[in-house]
Amino acid sequence: MNRISVGIAGGAGYTGGELIRLLIYHPFVDIRFIHSNSNAGKRIGQVHADLLHQRELVFSSEINNEIDILFLCVGHGEAIRFLRENKIPDKVRIIDLSQDFRLTSTEMFERKKFVYGLPELNKEAIRNAGNIANPGCFATAIQLGLLPLANAGMLKQVYSTGITGSTGAGQSLSSTSHFSWRANNIQAYKTLTHQHLGEIVQSLGALQKNEAADLSFVPWRGDFTRGIFITSQLECSLSLNELEKLFEDFYKDHAFTSLSREPISLKQVVNTNHCYLHLEQSGRKLAIHSIIDNLLKGASGQAVQNMNIACGLEEATGLNLKANYF
Repeated sequence: MNRISVGIAGGAGYTGGELIRLLIYHPFVDIRFIHSNSNAGKRIGQVHADLLHQRELVFSSEINNEIDILFLCVGHGEAIRFLRENKIPDKVRIIDLSQDFRLTSTEMFERKKFVYGLPELNKEAIRNAGNIANPGCFATAIQLGLLPLANAGMLKQVYSTGITGSTGAGQSLSSTSHFSWRANNIQAYKTLTHQHLGEIVQSLGALQKNEAADLSFVPWRGDFTRGIFITSQLECSLSLNELEKLFEDFYKDHAFTSLSREPISLKQVVNTNHCYLHLEQSGRKLAIHSIIDNLLKGASGQAVQNMNIACGLEEATGLNLKANYF
């Protein structure tokens, strides 16, 4: 197996740090550079303190185009600007973790030949993708709870709520990211207007022959650091046994998404690339619970999963991580 040469742009943030941690120990990856203008010259461990032992890796202000994969871990709106300011050869496959290239309606999505990188939806397209738009964290968790029903043409009205940890807001300080605000506190935000709604509706509509579900979503900020817990509610005439079979059949060939017959909790997936689902039913009302780690399956872990698929590796390579259940 030829080794994969990668570069990382935006390596100082939460998703960049998670990506570095994963790729350092990936058996087939060589990190050629980690780009950060503000941290150029610093050792990685000076920014990501748990990587203090990595004495050879240093942030760089330079871009090395002799790579196979470029991961963009820059902020929303910054990925497009980065590609305009830095000429990246067509031979370099881009995996973007921002929201800049997720919607097929954007001119840059088509021109740059991006594929929407949700493996449980687009695995075959990812294998041959020019570039990959990594899904959003809330979008990943909601879609994985709804894809089997969309595939069966069963989605009409869906009501979703979800709570996320403080790392979902990124490292930039704001009034709602301080410990004194987050501690013993929760808050709804971006009610019914969250930026991930577009990509969710796009995917569900594609599976339902463009008959998109009417999705209402209320996200919450939670008093914990990482993870997302989603509950989606809808009406459904199938029995619970029929629904469980539908979900298990849909995900039987997917390494990281599993249905649990028992109630699920966030610690089962934190620090892993897994998504766990659980179904509950009362009469015609169905509740679908889904849980992920927002920095792994919701960001950097899924980006590595996409790299593995695109490069012909087993998709779980370098991602066999253990949850910190206690």
